[in-house]
Amino acid sequence: MCGIAAYCGFEADEALLDRLLATHRGAGAAATSRDGDAGVGVREGRPPQVVDQDEAAAARLTVSRGGRFTLVLDGELYNRSELRADLESLGHDFGVGSDAEVVLAAFTEWGTDGLDRLDGAFALAVWDRDTRRMTLARDHFGVRPLYLARAGDGWIVAGEIRGILDSGLHERRPDDRSIYRYLRFRVHDDGRSTFFAGIERVGAGEVVTLGADVPGGVERRPYTRLREELAALGTAPRAYSPSVVAEFRTLLTAAVRRRATSSGRVGTALSGGLDSASIAALLDVVQHESGRPGADAAQDTWSAIYPGSRNDEREHIDAVVAALDGRVRDHRVEPSPTEFKQDLRDLVRTQEEPLVSTGAYTQYRVLREAAERDAVVLDGHGGDETLAGFGPHHLIHLRELRHRSAVSAASELGRSLDVLYRRGRPLIGDRLHGRKDVPVASLLDADFARAHAAEGYDVETADLRARLVDDVFTGSLPARLRYTDKNARRFGVAVRMPFVDRDLVRFVFGLADDALVKDGVGKRVLRDAMRGLLPDSVLDRRDKVGATTPQGEWFMRLKNHIYGEFLSESFANRPYFDQTAVLHAFEGWIKGTNSIDSMTVWRMLNLELWLQEFFDEREPEDPGQREHVKTDYEPNARKRLDLVTDDGTAVRRYPLRTELYAREDDLEAKTLGYIERFFSGLPDAGPEHAAATSGRWYFFISEKIVAITQGRSYFIWDIKVGRPARVLSRYVTRTPAGIGLGSPFTMQLAIEEAGLPRVLFASAGGAVGKVLGKRGLFYDLVGGDIRAIDGPTEYSVYPANVSAKLGPKDPDDVAAHLSAAIRARVPEAYRDTFGGTVVMDANDIGRNVLGKDAPGAKERYELMFADNPLGQGSEQTPMAVVFETPSA
Repeated sequence: MCGIAAYCGFEADEALLDRLLATHRGAGAAATSRDGDAGVGVREGRPPQVVDQDEAAAARLTVSRGGRFTLVLDGELYNRSELRADLESLGHDFGVGSDAEVVLAAFTEWGTDGLDRLDGAFALAVWDRDTRRMTLARDHFGVRPLYLARAGDGWIVAGEIRGILDSGLHERRPDDRSIYRYLRFRVHDDGRSTFFAGIERVGAGEVVTLGADVPGGVERRPYTRLREELAALGTAPRAYSPSVVAEFRTLLTAAVRRRATSSGRVGTALSGGLDSASIAALLDVVQHESGRPGADAAQDTWSAIYPGSRNDEREHIDAVVAALDGRVRDHRVEPSPTEFKQDLRDLVRTQEEPLVSTGAYTQYRVLREAAERDAVVLDGHGGDETLAGFGPHHLIHLRELRHRSAVSAASELGRSLDVLYRRGRPLIGDRLHGRKDVPVASLLDADFARAHAAEGYDVETADLRARLVDDVFTGSLPARLRYTDKNARRFGVAVRMPFVDRDLVRFVFGLADDALVKDGVGKRVLRDAMRGLLPDSVLDRRDKVGATTPQGEWFMRLKNHIYGEFLSESFANRPYFDQTAVLHAFEGWIKGTNSIDSMTVWRMLNLELWLQEFFDEREPEDPGQREHVKTDYEPNARKRLDLVTDDGTAVRRYPLRTELYAREDDLEAKTLGYIERFFSGLPDAGPEHAAATSGRWYFFISEKIVAITQGRSYFIWDIKVGRPARVLSRYVTRTPAGIGLGSPFTMQLAIEEAGLPRVLFASAGGAVGKVLGKRGLFYDLVGGDIRAIDGPTEYSVYPANVSAKLGPKDPDDVAAHLSAAIRARVPEAYRDTFGGTVVMDANDIGRNVLGKDAPGAKERYELMFADNPLGQGSEQTPMAVVFETPSA
């Protein structure tokens, strides 16, 4: 509960509870930080011990003591007044009558049987001093989270997974089964298991008892039959009528009213969808009923908009705001793919577990904006799950109609063709364009997939009522509730969801199917109930977009970054992925040649970032430390300026940091600017450089930027890789210094440059050479500058991290032209001592001069670069001024 973590294993006494109480009393306003997690520990048969506590965490909690029982409550009640009246009639007295006091009195009076009487969003823990047991519970829908994990002979309990991880009492391990089901079936939050091995959820409507006298130390059971009640309500449904519509509107208005209580601002997270628009309209009604004058009657709305994308909802948001006739303070944010990239790691950290899509980011940005105004935010989550708002709900309805009446089914089908076509268009497009089908299982590591091959996931497809129950408690809503709670905690905002209301949901589940689905779209009763409050343009929408990111469009913009993650060493070393298959599939997605979608891309990316965040060891970030930018007169990190070569020549190498080079750049003009910068700053660089720069000097330039400016570097998605390249590249040994021909892209370039027959001949010769212990025979046989072909590496800067390149064309001529230009532009004192230009291909394990106009053998200049002073990663130093220095 961002506030309680119980551990059954500490020696403790009840005085330790006072630490929790004292910290809570000293806490200030609502939390605005998620950095701490409060905790209590309890040994089996002993009272809780505080593990850790900070003010921000404690401020979310209410702690109440009643002699025998001590309660910690994270959440709120919506029926506090009714419960208090009932308890007072039974002889209970109250102080301030807070939610915690009422819950504690209910628990004292009725025990766990009283939990079903609570109506609200809560997670709670109760310590029973007499029985030495701890009782845990969550609300009926699981709006507030609660987790538990074994720790030695006891348990840890927390409202955030972070509280368990940071306790140091539980081994941090990923749960492979949850990972497989997430990657393979796109499911999560559908049961007790989390993505962390050994950490489980307390279920919605579940009570858990921990104690030494409990078999196995733990007992779990539902305290409510709400799920069974909802399923049974469909056996005798109520026919649709105007009175049904009126009653539904009354119930939804009451749900909004219960959640609109606040001493501060109350507003709506508004998308262009029907659910949030309805909440905004009814909040407007409620606030006017309360008699708030003038500006106080205006509500705040917060929206994330995506201009120019397929998800552009501005037209519908504008229509809702206009319908509220100026009684709105409208706040909007325009998230961009660049901002998403910047926020991505914080989003992953905030959510604690992977997400099915990036949709949570829209809410993340909306709540960050709302936090600046210290508001309560009403959200439309739950409308899709309870009112049949998803596409599959309509298909199930059609299937049921067909069994009841062929005529009714045909009539519904005829009125739904436009919706069905829109839903089926992506699949039709795949077939028409001949896109290759890529099963998700083919992207997984073979051993990992084999170990979990028995896993399956069944989705209800025959009964609409059963599917809605599943979506509410298993298939959809739990995931939305989880990311809503995490986002709310992150920004210290109270988020309430009127559609997740017990009375309202019971009413809806008692209606006939045609009250939900009609003419191809869901939420019929909501649409009819809102007539007169919302414009028809919102009520009669037949498409469904709403509050979600333009994920596919963003990923195409961020393809370089995403490819870099999939190319990374960490991704390659995971036991979950087939990196080669993933890279191939991602390239196909970029080109539009296969069937994978952005959801598949996201799951792999999200999982990788989650593993990095929670399991990979990283150097702690220091936000106050600015990255040092190297000057022209110092070496790259872990390199040195001076070197004495094997032939006794002493040299000093000055690597020059540059901007990135692009295909359209003029190599000569841009390069001369950096050389001029070096010599103009040399007099002020210090006396230690004067003697070192008096001898003969040379200009070394990386073959990479020469090739780039010649148009011989290609984005990987622009290279059409053939089957021979894919097969041959598998047999190439990769080294830490470069990918070489160990990539299908670079091998394809080699085939195009030298011809397939010659590459096959060299490959056969290379294989023989390996057997005989002779390395490098392939390159000797294939000829040309094939050795200079290089591919994408994770440590390179953009665009080298997503490109493959040929060697430069006519490197000797390039060197000669550069030398002529240098002699014409450098200070006169350095013209006569200039020895020429060298085009160098170097990495940390080898050097190769590709072209030069400097005198002498190539080997002489390769010795000057024996330790690769330009660096191997993101240094951005593709050139160097090299001086022969006087011998000591």
